[in-house]
Parts: sequence; structure tokens; C-alpha cells
Amino acid sequence: MGKALKELGWERSEYMVATKVFFGTGNSEEPNARGLSRKHIIEGVTASLGRLQLSYVDVVHAHRPDPTVPMAEIVRAFTYLIDQRLAFYWGTSEWSAQEIQEAMTVAREHHLIAPVVEQPQYSLLHRERFEVEYSPIFKKLDYGSTIWSPLKNGVLTGKYNEGIPPGSRMDVNKEFFKDSVARMDTEEGRKEIEKVKQLTKLAEDKLGCSVGQLALAWAASNGHVSTVILGATKPEQLKENFGALKIIDKLTPEIKQEIELIMDNAPTHPQTWGR
Repeated sequence: MGKALKELGWERSEYMVATKVFFGTGNSEEPNARGLSRKHIIEGVTASLGRLQLSYVDVVHAHRPDPTVPMAEIVRAFTYLIDQRLAFYWGTSEWSAQEIQEAMTVAREHHLIAPVVEQPQYSLLHRERFEVEYSPIFKKLDYGSTIWSPLKNGVLTGKYNEGIPPGSRMDVNKEFFKDSVARMDTEEGRKEIEKVKQLTKLAEDKLGCSVGQLALAWAASNGHVSTVILGATKPEQLKENFGALKIIDKLTPEIKQEIELIMDNAPTHPQTWGR
């Protein structure tokens, strides 16, 4: 990416770049090679900037929570990155709502910089955590979100409706996607495929779009979704994905209700008794 950005020659103010830190880039099992220690956060982001050929990133995410490191150390390290102009903002990824709240409390109590955005998985086939657990932090703390896997590893494009086609992501990367591949042979996986087939008909008949565009538009239409991460492997896929922007306004309450009837997986929100 660093090479591509350099060759494009864009003004730095014209685009945003985010990076993540936690797992490291090698296979080392040494404790300082991964995690959210102050040492690894600062060294990891500095190394990422070198690969990107940038002096700063716009957002840096803590790619996972790290229970082995005190929250105060984590928040101080990200505050340091921002103070040193190596990043403008920091966020979380796959943290629990409780962990996010703890980070924000630590930041407030110690006059440090709090995280502003979570990077969770969210799609028509993966809704519970985003819509239930994170709901309070979105509403009360104005926390942002950058969602990943909005097409559930390509399942919501319809490409796997008749099995795993040769050359597809699940075919080429069987080991990496082994859990997703195995799920497709389960009763639950087969039910998901049937739902995708019904969504495909709805998308084509009533919206004049692909099922993938419908799925992306549905995710982006959620008021708590700030950004949608796309994982295209071909230019034409990216162009088709961008077509979802034209579908968002077509998702009327009636269409969304039809989608809900097909999916039948809306999470149940806990009773708060007026709180």
C-alpha cells in the first residue's frame, strides 16, 4: 500500500489511512512481539508507518483487547502516539463494550485521549454484538464504528449459493476460512444459503441490484455504522460494491421489513425497565 500511495502522488489531505496493532507481522511467540504493551504499540505503529511510507496514520486500532496489560498503560501508549503526531485518533477492534467503557473512563480520569471508534464484525448474518452489546456505547458515548465482513466472507454475494466455486476466496484459502467452509455443510449454514437466495430475488425484483449491494446498503444504512470495510479481490468487485451507495435510499421501511422477514434473526434487546 505504501508503494501504491507514493506512486499515486495524492495530497495527504485527500485520503485517510488506518492501521492496527496487536498480532505483529512475524511468527515470533516472544511476549514483546504482540499484544498491547506500551513497547509493542509504539514499535508496531512506527514499523507500520515505515511500510506505509507515511509520517502518520489517521486512525490506529487496538486490534484486540489485551487482559495482560493494565488499561492505563494501553491508553497512555495511544495517547503518546497522538501527542507525537504519529496518529490523529485511536480506536478498538473486537473489544467488549465493557472494555471500551473502561478505556474511556481511564482516559477521563487521567486526562488522556480516549478511543473514538470500534471495528466490529457486522452483517445481515452477524448482528447480535453490534446491535445489542454495543448499542449503549453508540447511543450514550457517541462511539463510531468501522465494520468488517459486511458480506460474511462473500456468502452474502450469492457466490456460494451452489457450493464453493473454484478460484473463490474459500477455495483458494481453505485453511484460513476452514470454519466458514465447515459451517456451510451444517444445517445452520444451509439455512443461511436459503436466506441469501431469497434476498437475491428481493434485490433483483424490487431494487434492481445484486444481493451483495443490498447487503452492503443494509449495513451502511444503520445509523451507528460510520464506515464499511470492503474486501474486494478484483477491480470489478470493488466497482459493484460501490453501487450499494445508490441503493441505501431505496431501503424503505417496507423493504427493510421484507428483509427482516427473510432473515428472521433480529437480536432481542434486554429489558431495561426504563433505565
